[in-house]
Amino acid sequence: MSKHILMVVTTADNMNNEHSTGLWLSEFGEAYVEFANAGHNITVASPKGGKAPVDDRSLEGEVPQEIQDTAKYLENTIKLEEINELDAFDAIFLPGGHGTMFDLPENTKLQEIIRDLYEQNKVVAAVCHGPAGLVGVKLSDGTPLVAGKKVTAFTDAEEVATTLDQYMPFLLETRMRELGAQFVAAENWSDHVQRDGQLITGQNPQSTVSVAKEVLKQLA
Repeated sequence: MSKHILMVVTTADNMNNEHSTGLWLSEFGEAYVEFANAGHNITVASPKGGKAPVDDRSLEGEVPQEIQDTAKYLENTIKLEEINELDAFDAIFLPGGHGTMFDLPENTKLQEIIRDLYEQNKVVAAVCHGPAGLVGVKLSDGTPLVAGKKVTAFTDAEEVATTLDQYMPFLLETRMRELGAQFVAAENWSDHVQRDGQLITGQNPQSTVSVAKEVLKQLA
């Protein structure tokens, strides 16, 4: 049975005007491939719409052709504001990249979409810096979405290891803990997923496929 997955990517292309950034391609591509191979429909949206920037660093080293090929789905993303028919979606997936830290946390349209999907018992998933899109989400009763939930995301230790912590508006692990989340951190760069009901989070790029497979499991 084919499902419909909304993938929301960043359109922020720099960190405090000092470093270029964007989406981490493998976190988008690996999940896209998993969802597409399972026969699901995918809509790619972003805060600004149009072309989503890819972080150059995510193109270094051996990036499989299959993942490089998914960049074409980032050429013309739908603007978040244009998404009104939420009944069409069975899940939302937020891939990371440092860009997400700058344009997802304060995006009220994204917060509404995530809240509404979550309260309809749809799957809400995010990996690495993608959970930046969760930190501003409040449920209808006013409590933060992540409060009391077992979650993970790019850890403070991993952020320090990248030396990019100084450019971040906040540290993701710290912010989630402040919101009352039961944050679970694993070793740096280890494949690590947390699921709490229909909320699924992954720690880093190494966790993308595992998160995508968990999403597929829940959709099944």
